[in-house]
Amino acid sequence: MMPSRNITSGISNSKVKYAKLSSTDDGYIDLQFKKSPPKVPYKAIALATVLFMIGTLLIVIGALLLAGYIIKGDTDRAIPVLIIGILVFLPGFYHLRIAYYASKGYRGYSYDDIPDFDD
Repeated sequence: MMPSRNITSGISNSKVKYAKLSSTDDGYIDLQFKKSPPKVPYKAIALATVLFMIGTLLIVIGALLLAGYIIKGDTDRAIPVLIIGILVFLPGFYHLRIAYYASKGYRGYSYDDIPDFDD
């Protein structure tokens, strides 16, 4: 009977030295289960801040247009400005809230919930 050979390296199995693992070793190391420090997505938080500010500005302008403080009796411009302001404000507020809670360390919130644009 021929000794079996490892096809890739050409070394016979009889020359390979093996060492028995200790009985207490389960194959895991503590470093596997440690969390790495969170990577803060600064660009995404800056974008959320810009969206929040623009949305707030548009909502205020739309409310003033609707109330007649800027142009009297012209509600045709107020409604679209309010709608666009709300659509811009909501994602900015949502992501800023997640960033704030993640920075304070609240349970269930992390920077991983904020999309990262560094790809």
